[in-house]
Amino acid sequence: MPYTNEETQQNLTLIANTVRGLTMDATEQARSGHPGLPMGCAELGAYLWGCFLRYNPEDPEWMNRDRLVLSAGHGSMWLYSMLHLAGYDLSLEDLKNFRQMYSKTPGHPEYRETPGVEVTTGPLGQGIAMGVGMALHAKILEQRYEAGPILNHKVCCVCGDGCIMEGVSSEASSLAGHLNLSNLILIYDANRITLDGPLSDSFNEDVLQRYQAYGFETHEVNGYDFVDLGRCFSSLRSQQEKPALVMVHTSIGKGSPHKEGSPKAHGTPLGEEEVKLTKQALGFPQKPWYIPSAVTKFFQRRSDQLSKKYADWQQAYASWSETQSLPSPHQPMDVLEDLLSLAHENKPKSGRAASHQMLNALAEKCPQIYTCSADLSCSDLTYFEQSPHIKKEDFRGRNIKCGVREFAMAAACAGMAREGKVLPVCGTFLTFSDYMRPSIRLAALMRLPVVYHFTHDSIFLGEDGPTHQPIEHLMSLRAMPHLYVFRPGDSKEVAAAWQTALHHRGPTALILSRQNLPPLEETCGHQAMQGAYVARKEKEKAAVTLMATGSEVSLALNVADVLQERGFDTRVISMPCWELFESQPEEYKESVVGGDLGLRVSIEAGSEQGWYRYVGRKGITVCLESFGASAPAADLSDEFGFTEEAIVERILTHTSLNRDNGKPEE
Repeated sequence: MPYTNEETQQNLTLIANTVRGLTMDATEQARSGHPGLPMGCAELGAYLWGCFLRYNPEDPEWMNRDRLVLSAGHGSMWLYSMLHLAGYDLSLEDLKNFRQMYSKTPGHPEYRETPGVEVTTGPLGQGIAMGVGMALHAKILEQRYEAGPILNHKVCCVCGDGCIMEGVSSEASSLAGHLNLSNLILIYDANRITLDGPLSDSFNEDVLQRYQAYGFETHEVNGYDFVDLGRCFSSLRSQQEKPALVMVHTSIGKGSPHKEGSPKAHGTPLGEEEVKLTKQALGFPQKPWYIPSAVTKFFQRRSDQLSKKYADWQQAYASWSETQSLPSPHQPMDVLEDLLSLAHENKPKSGRAASHQMLNALAEKCPQIYTCSADLSCSDLTYFEQSPHIKKEDFRGRNIKCGVREFAMAAACAGMAREGKVLPVCGTFLTFSDYMRPSIRLAALMRLPVVYHFTHDSIFLGEDGPTHQPIEHLMSLRAMPHLYVFRPGDSKEVAAAWQTALHHRGPTALILSRQNLPPLEETCGHQAMQGAYVARKEKEKAAVTLMATGSEVSLALNVADVLQERGFDTRVISMPCWELFESQPEEYKESVVGGDLGLRVSIEAGSEQGWYRYVGRKGITVCLESFGASAPAADLSDEFGFTEEAIVERILTHTSLNRDNGKPEE
């Protein structure tokens, strides 16, 4: 029976109590934090890093390391303590700076900030879904590139009661069971306490039966019994055939005489007196930041063991790579000219159709691209025509059917993108981006290259009505840092959108029309790469400047024709990607939107918020101030004022213009 010798158990117990001590010291010094999970799961952490996980602190990105995702990110001191003890580049001084500005130990784990942190977690449940994406990524590489001999790691995800209750965990676990991701282990810290009180106040599911229904194998262990932990995890290392849920029974705030098992241990420091009593009960000295020498020696021995495994793997990899190879990490590619050649077909085409054509043209050039769609690939056109979809036990295709699971799809795509060998393209209708927003936000925070392929971009999708017609979504996405939001006006701008997405070191949202867009002589794929440009320049001095995106660019050009006929010199600006435009040099931005441009008018079938940045306080926003309606697109244009006649009338009745001579009033 594994790990039963007395010396190992004594060392693991000492490690666990060290984690408790470091957690109490960090949260007390920061005067904030969550000591409950780290203290309750201390033995689990000691066992995982001391006996189970394969890792190399000298090579934190080793491709065959076991991944440990802390979905319950509030318990970050558990992770930081173990990373420090295990030898990662996370010093004791870093632990002392817990929750301080620019420290390597922020309140919730953040990818790129701390060595050993796999993904940014915080909002509960998303770590589970990102773990599903990481496990799926490994399965894809294992089969497509015959990498089984060198990729046999586990993806372990530590979650709590809150993660299990969040809906995203249901979506993600259902998908993992459907695909039988037998390299995924969900470790459920079942401490029966939430921030608001006992778990029984809000939750009484039989979680084991729920996960059995998903297709998981399930285990139940005592979180303080190393023999029990060893028996369970040893079997998972050698015999796992399904995704697994391990329910680990723990007590929140374990060791605290007065707060163990109480919500008071969850989200606030224990307090100076309680820390003193807890250390006394643990037999630890009262001095802060105490790490017994036996713990240091244990991990030195552990490092020697893991170094040998790492060296053996390197040898296996060298042998495997003589005949095989994995794809390089995603690199920027120059494909604009190739895509523009498709755009020059010079016939009306919807944004989604143009993007679908270009996506398939990229199939061979970008073998890292995989498509994911939430049961809409036949409508959002997010799929490769010449590739099958991924199925249970068959991961060689390049299309992933995520079912009606938008939230989990987006989070899983972040997990796949984090691993670096796959560029996920994630498709659904724009209005359903609301379901995905929390995961888009984390992808943006991590600057992960995910492409969101959003179609049906405005009220002009027509008869499906206001439930499916996005209004506020564009501005909502534009408000998110690090996310490029690209709404192309024709096929040439779609090509520019794809080129942008392949170069951007972060996520990109492609906002694509359902209805056909006319090919426009004035648009330019190369200029669209700057985010905004003058599509039609005024002849002398602009009396009116029209700014538009997407399907409204052609409308703006038609309005400009009418205004020009009536004597109003007009500039038309296409602004497909605000974020990209704002990153341009000041002189370029000034040349496009600066100076005296007369009356400024924005035309976009969405919320007006944000447009006053460009049109000014006295400008006009042709926008939507209400939800849409169920009707044909032409009727919607008439009803909501998106016609040449309606827009020209608004402009001509504006007080800053003189209707008689086509010049601004003095």
